[in-house]
Amino acid sequence: MIVRQLKDIRKGDKNVKSDGWESARLLLKDDGMGFSFHVTTLYTGAELHMHYQNHLEAVLVLKGKGTIEDLATGETHELKAGVMYALNDHDKHIVRVETEILCACVFNPPVTGREVHDETGAYPADTSDADSSSAATGNEREPALSD
Repeated sequence: MIVRQLKDIRKGDKNVKSDGWESARLLLKDDGMGFSFHVTTLYTGAELHMHYQNHLEAVLVLKGKGTIEDLATGETHELKAGVMYALNDHDKHIVRVETEILCACVFNPPVTGREVHDETGAYPADTSDADSSSAATGNEREPALSD
């Protein structure tokens, strides 16, 4: 059984901060669950261009307001407490944050822990051995987003 406190994660190295967001990674690849689970804060005014080419993601908005635009269709959807969206087709998208958004996110395959978005808006593919239990090095690329 794995039991963790969000407040403890936020104080440690599993709380990853980048331009426009921060993410408390509660479950990671090394936990062996087959997915990762994050509590993420998106900052007011952020415009996050993302395209998870190597991961699928589901997000539940817990509080705050914004929009998500599907760049393939041009459709824009409202984000507010209780709305869930799933990027089931590696959807290229933009999240625009009107008021700070708190959300719960699940990634498959799981992230290793220190990822930030690369210049395409994706998290890099994990190239480590599937049975590896080593911790992330913290040397992953910094984002190059227009957020």
